[in-house]
Amino acid sequence: MKKLLVFIFLVSSITQAQHTVSGTMTNALETDWVILYKIKGARQQFVQNSTIKKDTIIIDGKNQIIGTFQFQIPQTSKAGFYRITYRTNSPNFVDFIYNNEDVSFTFHPDYPEQSVTFSKSNENIIYKNYLNEISKAQQKLDSLQITAIKNPNLDLNANYKAAFNQVNVIQNTYLKNTNGMYVQPFIKATLRANPSEIKTTAKDYMSNITSTFFDHMDFKDKTLINSSFLVDRITDYVFYINYSENKDVQQKLYKESVKTVLSKIENLPFKKDVIEFLVAQFENTKNLELIDFLFENYYEKLPEGLQNKDYLKEKKALFATEVGRIAPDFSWKENGKDLKLSTLNDAEKYVLVFWSTGCSHCLKEIPLLHKFLQDKTGVKVVAFSLEKNDFGWKNMKATLPNWHHILGLNKWENKIARTYNIMATPTYFILDKNKKIIAKPETLEDLKAFFTKE
Repeated sequence: MKKLLVFIFLVSSITQAQHTVSGTMTNALETDWVILYKIKGARQQFVQNSTIKKDTIIIDGKNQIIGTFQFQIPQTSKAGFYRITYRTNSPNFVDFIYNNEDVSFTFHPDYPEQSVTFSKSNENIIYKNYLNEISKAQQKLDSLQITAIKNPNLDLNANYKAAFNQVNVIQNTYLKNTNGMYVQPFIKATLRANPSEIKTTAKDYMSNITSTFFDHMDFKDKTLINSSFLVDRITDYVFYINYSENKDVQQKLYKESVKTVLSKIENLPFKKDVIEFLVAQFENTKNLELIDFLFENYYEKLPEGLQNKDYLKEKKALFATEVGRIAPDFSWKENGKDLKLSTLNDAEKYVLVFWSTGCSHCLKEIPLLHKFLQDKTGVKVVAFSLEKNDFGWKNMKATLPNWHHILGLNKWENKIARTYNIMATPTYFILDKNKKIIAKPETLEDLKAFFTKE
């Protein structure tokens, strides 16, 4: 009996020690699940997942599906920024602070950041109210500044001074009211370093924004590091604040903004995560110049023990055959001679095609490719055939004269095929005379279109 009472007491204590995170979606038609993560800088750490309970309610005479979910959070969970995500095709999320209190919020899944409102959690309610107030005050200040630049004859100095003071009043009030709270570092870091007087030109205005952008952000603060805050601001600074429509100027701005950001980060694990985050962003636009810049100047200069060699190898392999790269070199024997892709000099352009006699599409397309290119004297084909043996290949290549033919045994496991990330045949690359990849046609029709336009 005594052991039973102890057991009941322990269960009761554990139950009471838990907090809940509850969410309500105001339109949950397409969503069935949510995942809870803890944010650690540029990374997310899985915590729990949950299904969504759906109910139909009538609003203005129309049926609307409301979704609710809940997570049980043990009191031992550390304070920090957390995130719930949903949808697989284009993940959306809601970020919130957890600091040993129940959290409850409502949001629309299509625009969560703009719609989220908190009904429980003092930290989140205060932060949301602060963001609303400081945003309105900052917008008024910016509006006066822009109006003054557009209309230099207007005297808006008094209005600007009043708006400037109002921003600072809001900031100081919230700093005072959040003394000792988890949210205070975010409030400190959010305030813009506004000039005390109106800037008279757009150039001076933008220069002030870029030069003071990080003035109130402490990159040593572990609370900020272990949240999405700094990564979000880094994203704004690199990809939105420093912007030019001129491609060459934009590349320079990217490099300068990356230098600025990474020079501020002393926490090496966080710096590593930020570099990997930036690589992923530039990967989306296949900006190889900036990816190389990040690897060569920053990632590879991290301490050896901190670098992820597998990550580095994987990314370099992934980008090795993108447009703009020099095609990875390989050699073969042809009519008793040793040849290398890099030293071929018998054409102005080359079509490198990976194909196979075991591929029905190839048996149809490769003869068509041969026929299309036979009168194009400045183009030479390097045909790399992925085979299990040479039987079919010997017969087929005889029907394709004036090409360079290479036999690649072991088919998909062939080393060169793996270097070129070949997942299907036929796969085409168009190279210039220096063997730089200038196009990657997805189909034979795309290849024909490339040469027809020339």
